[in-house]
Amino acid sequence: MNQEIERKFLVKGDFKKVSIKSYKIAQGFLSTVPERTVRVRIKNGKGFITVKGIGNASGTTRFEWEKEIDVLEAESLLKICEPSIIEKNRYIIPTNNNLFFEVDEFFGENKGLVVAEIELPSEDFKFEKPKWLGQEVTGKKQYYNSVIAKNPFNKW
Repeated sequence: MNQEIERKFLVKGDFKKVSIKSYKIAQGFLSTVPERTVRVRIKNGKGFITVKGIGNASGTTRFEWEKEIDVLEAESLLKICEPSIIEKNRYIIPTNNNLFFEVDEFFGENKGLVVAEIELPSEDFKFEKPKWLGQEVTGKKQYYNSVIAKNPFNKW
């Protein structure tokens, strides 16, 4: 079974100077049912479809399956997604233990929201927290992309 083990944080400082690359992402949701969220994404000129299951009690681990699809198919699927489409820039920041933070800077109705995620090999894996990393929001549903698509940051 494909498992995603991930922790999520708000960002409180300047992270861009340590980024090694960035790209734009547009994504929408065909289903936001927590037990089987289905996401369509265009990232760096490529299309993807992703299915995520419901998280465990801590919100750290959940089923995730992703497949690359033709970008034209992804564009067509975005047209039939639930409202609304999320737009963001993603920045990749390496850690000192061969992992990466993915920092998402949101636009549109979610402008002002900046969230960092790190995928881990295990739930108890220890990693160094950079100074720009803020409050942990792992498992807080209001920060799920599937939720902010319906309840954007500017309405909180």
